[in-house]
Amino acid sequence: MNDKKTSILSAVEHLTKNYHDEELFLSRSKKELPDRSAVVDIVRELKTVIFPGYFGNDSAAAMFPEHYLGHVMNDLYDRLERQIKIAYLYMGEEQADERAAEVTGSFFMELPHVQKMLLKDVQAGFDGDPAAKSREEIIFSYPGFLAIYVYRLAHILYTSEVPFIPRIMTEYAHSSTGIDINPGATIGEYFFIDHGTGVVIGETTTIGNNVKLYQGVTLGALSTRMGQQLANVKRHPTIGDNVTIYSNSTVLGGETVIGENTIIGGNTFITESIPANTKVSAKSPELVIKKPRSQMTATNVWDWEN
Repeated sequence: MNDKKTSILSAVEHLTKNYHDEELFLSRSKKELPDRSAVVDIVRELKTVIFPGYFGNDSAAAMFPEHYLGHVMNDLYDRLERQIKIAYLYMGEEQADERAAEVTGSFFMELPHVQKMLLKDVQAGFDGDPAAKSREEIIFSYPGFLAIYVYRLAHILYTSEVPFIPRIMTEYAHSSTGIDINPGATIGEYFFIDHGTGVVIGETTTIGNNVKLYQGVTLGALSTRMGQQLANVKRHPTIGDNVTIYSNSTVLGGETVIGENTIIGGNTFITESIPANTKVSAKSPELVIKKPRSQMTATNVWDWEN
Protein backbone atom coordinates (compact mmCIF):
# COMPACT_ATOMS: atom_id res chain seq x y z
CA MET A 1 0.00 0.00 0.00
CA ASN A 2 1.42 3.37 -1.01
CA ASP A 3 1.73 6.02 1.66
CA LYS A 4 0.85 9.67 1.10
CA LYS A 5 4.41 10.88 0.47
CA THR A 6 5.21 8.12 -2.02
CA SER A 7 1.99 8.69 -3.94
CA ILE A 8 2.48 12.44 -4.21
CA LEU A 9 6.17 12.18 -5.21
CA SER A 10 5.33 9.63 -7.90
CA ALA A 11 2.52 11.78 -9.29
CA VAL A 12 4.70 14.91 -9.27
CA GLU A 13 7.50 13.11 -11.10
CA HIS A 14 5.27 11.81 -13.88
CA LEU A 15 3.16 14.96 -14.22
CA THR A 16 6.30 17.09 -14.47
CA LYS A 17 7.60 14.83 -17.22
CA ASN A 18 4.29 15.27 -19.08
CA TYR A 19 4.59 19.04 -18.72
CA HIS A 20 7.97 18.95 -20.43
CA ASP A 21 6.97 16.43 -23.13
CA GLU A 22 3.62 17.86 -24.23
CA GLU A 23 3.70 21.23 -25.98
CA LEU A 24 -0.01 21.77 -25.32
CA PHE A 25 0.72 22.58 -21.67
CA LEU A 26 1.34 26.28 -21.11
CA SER A 27 4.18 25.58 -18.69
CA ARG A 28 6.24 24.60 -21.71
CA SER A 29 4.97 27.05 -24.32
CA LYS A 30 5.23 30.04 -21.93
CA LYS A 31 2.15 31.51 -23.64
CA GLU A 32 -0.79 33.20 -21.96
CA LEU A 33 -4.42 32.50 -22.74
CA PRO A 34 -7.27 35.00 -22.29
CA ASP A 35 -8.67 35.14 -18.78
CA ARG A 36 -12.08 33.48 -18.88
CA SER A 37 -13.33 35.21 -15.74
CA ALA A 38 -12.26 38.59 -17.14
CA VAL A 39 -14.16 37.96 -20.37
CA VAL A 40 -17.30 36.85 -18.49
CA ASP A 41 -17.11 39.93 -16.28
CA ILE A 42 -17.01 42.14 -19.39
CA VAL A 43 -20.11 40.40 -20.78
CA ARG A 44 -21.95 40.86 -17.50
CA GLU A 45 -20.99 44.52 -17.12
CA LEU A 46 -21.95 45.36 -20.69
CA LYS A 47 -25.52 44.52 -19.68
CA THR A 48 -25.49 47.64 -17.51
CA VAL A 49 -24.62 49.67 -20.61
CA ILE A 50 -27.14 48.11 -22.97
CA PHE A 51 -29.94 47.82 -20.39
CA PRO A 52 -29.28 50.50 -17.75
CA GLY A 53 -31.12 50.08 -14.49
CA TYR A 54 -31.73 46.34 -14.85
CA PHE A 55 -28.45 44.88 -13.60
CA GLY A 56 -27.40 47.21 -10.80
CA ASN A 57 -28.46 50.74 -9.93
CA ASP A 58 -26.04 53.64 -10.02
CA SER A 59 -27.39 57.14 -9.40
CA ALA A 60 -24.77 58.53 -11.78
CA ALA A 61 -26.42 56.68 -14.67
CA ALA A 62 -29.60 58.71 -14.19
CA MET A 63 -28.03 62.04 -13.23
CA PHE A 64 -25.07 62.11 -15.63
CA PRO A 65 -25.73 59.45 -18.28
CA GLU A 66 -23.06 60.65 -20.73
CA HIS A 67 -20.35 60.88 -18.06
CA TYR A 68 -21.40 57.54 -16.55
CA LEU A 69 -21.40 55.76 -19.90
CA GLY A 70 -18.09 57.29 -20.88
CA HIS A 71 -16.43 56.14 -17.66
CA VAL A 72 -17.84 52.60 -17.78
CA MET A 73 -17.17 52.07 -21.48
CA ASN A 74 -13.64 53.43 -21.23
CA ASP A 75 -12.89 50.84 -18.56
CA LEU A 76 -14.56 48.00 -20.49
CA TYR A 77 -12.79 49.05 -23.69
CA ASP A 78 -9.34 48.73 -22.07
CA ARG A 79 -10.17 45.39 -20.46
CA LEU A 80 -11.56 43.88 -23.65
CA GLU A 81 -8.68 45.17 -25.76
CA ARG A 82 -6.22 43.49 -23.38
CA GLN A 83 -7.96 40.12 -23.64
CA ILE A 84 -8.17 40.35 -27.45
CA LYS A 85 -4.47 41.20 -27.62
CA ILE A 86 -3.61 38.19 -25.45
CA ALA A 87 -5.68 35.95 -27.74
CA TYR A 88 -3.90 37.23 -30.86
CA LEU A 89 -0.47 36.89 -29.25
CA TYR A 90 -1.21 33.28 -28.31
CA MET A 91 -1.98 32.51 -31.95
CA GLY A 92 1.24 34.15 -33.09
CA GLU A 93 -0.27 37.30 -34.60
CA GLU A 94 2.63 39.68 -35.32
CA GLN A 95 0.41 42.78 -35.36
CA ALA A 96 -1.45 41.89 -32.16
CA ASP A 97 -1.50 45.45 -30.79
CA GLU A 98 -2.87 46.94 -33.99
CA ARG A 99 -5.43 44.23 -34.58
CA ALA A 100 -6.67 44.31 -30.99
CA ALA A 101 -7.11 48.10 -31.15
CA GLU A 102 -8.96 47.91 -34.45
CA VAL A 103 -11.27 45.07 -33.40
CA THR A 104 -12.08 46.63 -30.02
CA GLY A 105 -12.93 49.93 -31.68
CA SER A 106 -15.22 48.19 -34.17
CA PHE A 107 -16.87 46.20 -31.37
CA PHE A 108 -17.83 49.32 -29.41
CA MET A 109 -19.03 51.05 -32.56
CA GLU A 110 -21.43 48.11 -33.07
CA LEU A 111 -22.98 48.29 -29.59
CA PRO A 112 -25.81 50.73 -30.53
CA HIS A 113 -26.84 48.38 -33.36
CA VAL A 114 -26.71 45.39 -31.04
CA GLN A 115 -28.89 47.26 -28.55
CA LYS A 116 -31.52 47.89 -31.23
CA MET A 117 -31.46 44.23 -32.28
CA LEU A 118 -31.87 43.13 -28.66
CA LEU A 119 -34.84 45.46 -28.18
CA LYS A 120 -36.51 43.69 -31.11
CA ASP A 121 -35.67 40.33 -29.52
CA VAL A 122 -37.29 41.52 -26.28
CA GLN A 123 -40.41 42.49 -28.21
CA ALA A 124 -40.44 39.10 -29.94
CA GLY A 125 -40.33 37.41 -26.54
CA PHE A 126 -43.16 39.51 -25.16
CA ASP A 127 -45.33 39.13 -28.26
CA GLY A 128 -44.70 35.39 -28.42
CA ASP A 129 -45.18 34.36 -24.80
CA PRO A 130 -48.58 34.82 -23.13
CA ALA A 131 -46.92 34.02 -19.79
CA ALA A 132 -44.73 37.13 -20.03
CA LYS A 133 -46.11 39.87 -17.80
CA SER A 134 -43.91 42.62 -19.26
CA ARG A 135 -40.95 43.27 -21.51
CA GLU A 136 -38.94 44.09 -18.39
CA GLU A 137 -39.49 40.55 -17.12
CA ILE A 138 -37.93 39.17 -20.29
CA ILE A 139 -34.86 41.38 -20.01
CA PHE A 140 -33.87 40.43 -16.48
CA SER A 141 -35.22 36.88 -16.10
CA TYR A 142 -35.60 34.94 -19.38
CA PRO A 143 -32.74 32.49 -20.09
CA GLY A 144 -33.44 32.53 -23.82
CA PHE A 145 -32.90 36.26 -23.92
CA LEU A 146 -29.64 35.99 -21.95
CA ALA A 147 -28.34 33.48 -24.50
CA ILE A 148 -29.32 35.74 -27.40
CA TYR A 149 -27.71 38.78 -25.72
CA VAL A 150 -24.40 36.98 -25.27
CA TYR A 151 -24.53 35.53 -28.79
CA ARG A 152 -25.01 38.96 -30.39
CA LEU A 153 -21.92 40.29 -28.60
CA ALA A 154 -19.83 37.21 -29.36
CA HIS A 155 -20.83 37.20 -33.04
CA ILE A 156 -19.17 40.58 -33.58
CA LEU A 157 -15.84 39.22 -32.36
CA TYR A 158 -16.32 35.96 -34.27
CA THR A 159 -16.72 37.81 -37.57
CA SER A 160 -13.50 39.69 -36.74
CA GLU A 161 -11.76 36.31 -36.32
CA VAL A 162 -10.83 36.87 -32.68
CA PRO A 163 -9.55 33.58 -31.21
CA PHE A 164 -11.03 32.00 -28.07
CA ILE A 165 -13.06 34.94 -26.73
CA PRO A 166 -16.31 34.51 -28.73
CA ARG A 167 -16.55 30.89 -27.62
CA ILE A 168 -15.73 31.79 -24.01
CA MET A 169 -18.69 34.17 -24.15
CA THR A 170 -21.22 31.74 -25.59
CA GLU A 171 -20.07 28.89 -23.34
CA TYR A 172 -20.72 31.17 -20.37
CA ALA A 173 -24.29 31.55 -21.65
CA HIS A 174 -24.47 27.81 -22.34
CA SER A 175 -23.47 26.93 -18.78
CA SER A 176 -25.92 29.48 -17.36
CA THR A 177 -28.95 28.64 -19.51
CA GLY A 178 -28.48 25.23 -21.15
CA ILE A 179 -28.71 26.99 -24.54
CA ASP A 180 -25.76 26.43 -26.89
CA ILE A 181 -25.53 29.04 -29.66
CA ASN A 182 -22.27 28.94 -31.58
CA PRO A 183 -20.98 32.51 -32.10
CA GLY A 184 -20.56 31.80 -35.81
CA ALA A 185 -24.29 31.35 -36.44
CA THR A 186 -26.07 34.10 -38.37
CA ILE A 187 -29.34 35.13 -36.71
CA GLY A 188 -31.78 37.78 -37.95
CA GLU A 189 -33.90 40.19 -35.96
CA TYR A 190 -36.97 39.57 -33.77
CA PHE A 191 -35.64 36.21 -32.55
CA PHE A 192 -37.06 34.35 -29.54
CA ILE A 193 -36.19 31.14 -27.71
CA ASP A 194 -39.01 30.01 -25.40
CA HIS A 195 -38.05 27.99 -22.30
CA GLY A 196 -34.77 27.26 -24.04
CA THR A 197 -33.11 24.39 -22.19
CA GLY A 198 -31.36 22.03 -24.58
CA VAL A 199 -31.43 24.28 -27.67
CA VAL A 200 -28.37 23.83 -29.92
CA ILE A 201 -27.56 26.14 -32.85
CA GLY A 202 -24.50 25.14 -34.87
CA GLU A 203 -21.75 27.33 -36.24
CA THR A 204 -22.88 27.63 -39.87
CA THR A 205 -26.61 27.91 -39.12
CA THR A 206 -28.45 30.77 -40.80
CA ILE A 207 -31.68 31.99 -39.19
CA GLY A 208 -33.93 34.61 -40.77
CA ASN A 209 -36.19 37.19 -39.16
CA ASN A 210 -39.12 36.49 -36.82
CA VAL A 211 -38.05 32.94 -35.91
CA LYS A 212 -39.16 31.21 -32.73
CA LEU A 213 -37.58 28.09 -31.20
CA TYR A 214 -38.77 26.00 -28.29
CA GLN A 215 -36.80 23.90 -25.82
CA GLY A 216 -34.74 20.97 -27.08
CA VAL A 217 -34.47 22.16 -30.69
CA THR A 218 -31.25 21.18 -32.48
CA LEU A 219 -30.02 22.90 -35.63
CA GLY A 220 -27.04 20.69 -36.33
CA ALA A 221 -24.79 18.90 -38.80
CA LEU A 222 -25.61 15.60 -40.48
CA SER A 223 -22.13 14.24 -39.72
CA THR A 224 -18.82 15.44 -38.33
CA ARG A 225 -16.82 12.31 -39.17
CA MET A 226 -14.46 14.27 -41.39
CA GLY A 227 -13.55 16.49 -38.45
CA GLN A 228 -11.34 19.47 -39.30
CA GLN A 229 -11.82 18.85 -43.03
CA LEU A 230 -15.33 20.28 -42.55
CA ALA A 231 -14.07 23.54 -41.03
CA ASN A 232 -15.51 26.54 -42.90
CA VAL A 233 -17.94 24.26 -44.77
CA LYS A 234 -21.68 24.98 -44.55
CA ARG A 235 -22.90 22.02 -42.50
CA HIS A 236 -25.85 23.39 -40.54
CA PRO A 237 -29.33 24.27 -41.82
CA THR A 238 -30.84 27.51 -43.09
CA ILE A 239 -34.07 28.63 -41.43
CA GLY A 240 -36.22 31.11 -43.37
CA ASP A 241 -38.24 34.06 -42.10
CA ASN A 242 -41.34 33.58 -39.93
CA VAL A 243 -40.54 29.98 -38.94
CA THR A 244 -41.57 28.31 -35.67
CA ILE A 245 -39.86 25.09 -34.53
CA TYR A 246 -41.50 23.31 -31.62
CA SER A 247 -39.84 21.37 -28.82
CA ASN A 248 -37.37 18.50 -29.25
CA SER A 249 -37.21 18.83 -33.03
CA THR A 250 -33.98 18.28 -34.96
CA VAL A 251 -33.01 19.86 -38.27
CA LEU A 252 -29.70 18.70 -39.74
CA GLY A 253 -27.49 19.40 -42.74
CA GLY A 254 -25.89 22.29 -44.55
CA GLU A 255 -28.10 21.82 -47.61
CA THR A 256 -31.30 21.68 -45.56
CA VAL A 257 -33.47 24.77 -45.97
CA ILE A 258 -36.65 25.37 -44.00
CA GLY A 259 -38.77 27.68 -46.15
CA GLU A 260 -40.37 30.83 -44.83
CA ASN A 261 -43.71 30.80 -43.00
CA THR A 262 -43.23 27.15 -42.00
CA ILE A 263 -44.19 25.44 -38.75
CA ILE A 264 -42.14 22.44 -37.61
CA GLY A 265 -44.03 20.35 -35.07
CA GLY A 266 -42.47 18.83 -31.97
CA ASN A 267 -40.37 15.64 -31.97
CA THR A 268 -39.61 15.78 -35.69
CA PHE A 269 -36.33 14.73 -37.32
CA ILE A 270 -35.59 16.59 -40.56
CA THR A 271 -32.65 16.06 -42.92
CA GLU A 272 -34.12 17.46 -46.14
CA SER A 273 -35.43 20.85 -47.23
CA ILE A 274 -39.00 21.87 -46.46
CA PRO A 275 -40.82 24.23 -48.86
CA ALA A 276 -42.23 27.55 -47.75
CA ASN A 277 -45.69 27.84 -46.18
CA THR A 278 -45.61 24.25 -44.90
CA LYS A 279 -46.63 22.55 -41.68
CA VAL A 280 -44.57 19.52 -40.66
CA SER A 281 -45.56 17.11 -37.91
CA ALA A 282 -44.58 13.67 -36.67
CA LYS A 283 -47.32 11.07 -36.41
CA SER A 284 -48.19 10.63 -32.77
CA PRO A 285 -47.40 7.21 -31.31
CA GLU A 286 -50.33 5.06 -30.35
CA LEU A 287 -51.32 5.33 -26.71
CA VAL A 288 -52.41 2.17 -24.90
CA ILE A 289 -54.71 2.94 -21.96
CA LYS A 290 -55.75 0.08 -19.70
CA LYS A 291 -58.71 -0.01 -17.38
CA PRO A 292 -58.14 1.40 -13.89
CA ARG A 293 -57.00 -1.06 -11.27
CA SER A 294 -59.59 -1.92 -8.67
CA GLN A 295 -57.19 -1.80 -5.73
CA MET A 296 -54.35 0.66 -5.08
CA THR A 297 -51.92 0.77 -2.21
CA ALA A 298 -48.96 2.95 -1.34
CA THR A 299 -46.64 0.06 -2.24
CA ASN A 300 -47.79 -0.47 -5.82
CA VAL A 301 -48.89 2.95 -6.99
CA TRP A 302 -45.59 3.60 -8.79
CA ASP A 303 -45.14 0.10 -10.25
CA TRP A 304 -45.20 -0.33 -14.03
CA GLU A 305 -47.14 -3.40 -15.08
CA ASN A 306 -47.69 -4.78 -18.58
